[in-house]
Amino acid sequence: MGSALVGGLINKGWSPGLITVVELSAERRAELSTMFPQINVSESAQSCESVVIAVKPDVAVEACRIAALAGAKRVLSIAAGISIDALQRVCGDATAVIRAMPNTPALIGQGAAAISFSPHSSESDIAWAQEVLESVGTVVRVPETQMDSVTAISGSGPAYVFLLAEVLIDESIRQGLDPIVADLLVRQLLVGSSALLSTSAQTPAVLREQVTSPNGTTSAAIEALERAGFREAFSTAIAAAVRRSRELGS
Repeated sequence: MGSALVGGLINKGWSPGLITVVELSAERRAELSTMFPQINVSESAQSCESVVIAVKPDVAVEACRIAALAGAKRVLSIAAGISIDALQRVCGDATAVIRAMPNTPALIGQGAAAISFSPHSSESDIAWAQEVLESVGTVVRVPETQMDSVTAISGSGPAYVFLLAEVLIDESIRQGLDPIVADLLVRQLLVGSSALLSTSAQTPAVLREQVTSPNGTTSAAIEALERAGFREAFSTAIAAAVRRSRELGS
């Protein structure tokens, strides 16, 4: 996700000379230097004003502490489950803390992210965080109390879509389609349906109804899904993701 943000910022016109990436792994530093030869890739923290914390949750607090010691006046954390309060405690009141939950479609500039921010954040700090994340997709502001729900929906959401793709491809093959044909049809099904949903003024329910002729094949499939507990399964899954997000932050 960190490299996606770097690429997005450069594509949006940010000067590469203003961007430094800190990476402890020598192998990963070499990869990043090849990917972005125009930016500085360092093993240790540099003097800075603004920092994006793109690390695993278990080291996010320590990364924030190091950033504050390096002079950061604002930090944007994309570590899942780690609260603003936990980060603010190590940064101190002089540093604005913004927390975000992006998702993997950011890798192709089609991400969806939500941000929350501490009382120490100015509108300028928040606008900076939005600009960073908007380089790879859409950004919304939410209260931090809603961040676990965001994590369960848009953060984990791509995996739900990919699981659906798996099921559709496997079942297509079971029904006799060639694997290559099945893969192509399902990928385009999801691309086309997503584009229609994105560009249409209609709700998802209306779009579904437009495909579902009475007593037709789609109607039979939808009825079977409902009988199998499709909605309840998703409700249970999202609730489990919300609980896990809360556990990570506790």
